[in-house]
Amino acid sequence: MRAFSAVDVIRAKRDGGRLSDEQIDWVVDAYTHGVVAEEQMSALAMAIFLRGMDSEEISRWTGAMIASGERLTLDVSRPTVDKHSTGGVGDKITLPLAPLVAACGAAVPQLSGRGLGHTGGTLDKLESIPGWRASLSTAEIARQLEDVGAVVCAATSGLAPADKKLYALRDVTSTVESIPLIASSIMSKKIAEGASGLVLDVKFGSGAFMKTLDQARTLASTLTSIGVAHGVPTTALLTDMNVPLGRAVGNAVEVAESVSVLQGGGPSDVVELTLALAREMLALAGISTDPAEVLASGEAYETWCRMISAQGGDPSAPLPKPSHIHTVVAPASGVLASLDAYAVGVASWRLGAGRARKEDPVQAAAGVLCLAKPGDAVTEGEPLLELHTDTPSAVPAALAALEGGFTVAAAAPAAAPIVRETIRGTV
Repeated sequence: MRAFSAVDVIRAKRDGGRLSDEQIDWVVDAYTHGVVAEEQMSALAMAIFLRGMDSEEISRWTGAMIASGERLTLDVSRPTVDKHSTGGVGDKITLPLAPLVAACGAAVPQLSGRGLGHTGGTLDKLESIPGWRASLSTAEIARQLEDVGAVVCAATSGLAPADKKLYALRDVTSTVESIPLIASSIMSKKIAEGASGLVLDVKFGSGAFMKTLDQARTLASTLTSIGVAHGVPTTALLTDMNVPLGRAVGNAVEVAESVSVLQGGGPSDVVELTLALAREMLALAGISTDPAEVLASGEAYETWCRMISAQGGDPSAPLPKPSHIHTVVAPASGVLASLDAYAVGVASWRLGAGRARKEDPVQAAAGVLCLAKPGDAVTEGEPLLELHTDTPSAVPAALAALEGGFTVAAAAPAAAPIVRETIRGTV
């Protein structure tokens, strides 16, 4: 590979130029191997943040990050399809979705992450199940996909190492919000997983990374274009994250709610989004089965139990309970008019369900139960929220986060659909 000067690459993007394929390949590889220094990549990340990238640059950058490590070869008899969410509050959808799609006949290789800040992490939630383990070898992933049809685990260490380095750097250089860098980060990991199709849940609203529908649409279009450029059919759903998803926000409480969905119950919004994503995943896999029928049959719950057991967990074991519960009551009678996702997410984080740094521990039993959602009738003095924690001293900070986070009015707000738009990218 031809060598370049890091300074020249930085200058080219700083001045609004387009990086060549060779420059991109070199700088990503050189950064991965320590040839390009952290301060130089910091400067380039800021230049990309300010100047942007065109679609061809983004696709090439994604490819270079994929090439920095291994690419999983999923030699299984079922069609493979994956899902990724851009993150939200109460977003437990992976938990019921993966076993549901597997029960319909597909293989779901769901390599997931941990929570940071107000957004929860799938692995943190599942680790509240006694015995469950997140780290699997490539061979274990392939075997479980063949035997069970679904695996939810941590990414292997060799998957897109360039992204791991760059993600940490972006976090401390205020360049996280760059759509080219967000999109290439998401898609490099997902494409490296080896699935033949990908469905994206791109969230917008107060509890999401993208605050507006327009921002989410731009990101979704970029993500689907990258998928198509790399030969992976990709569909993106734009979904509302102004209100927490479901009634449980945290770790064990979200597992319990997910199990309820798999057993035929659960909040209607969680069921609605699970089925919407399942239908898109099955369409990409070429499977015509109705996921609603499979969910109602109990087959998805059976697959969940086998998936958890395969990773050392006990699906029948009691989930952790908090040592302290603080109840927030309705300030007036009427209808709950709003419940801000970000406020609830921050409250859950401060109660111990999330972390400020990647190395911080989390409490399995911490979180928030939303006893009412917008549109529900409430009575002054009656319970509105339950704050769960093993650290009672954390309650005041959680209450501070909830100040102004909900309102009670005389009339119900207009109902808004969860899924606002669908963007499909076909190869």
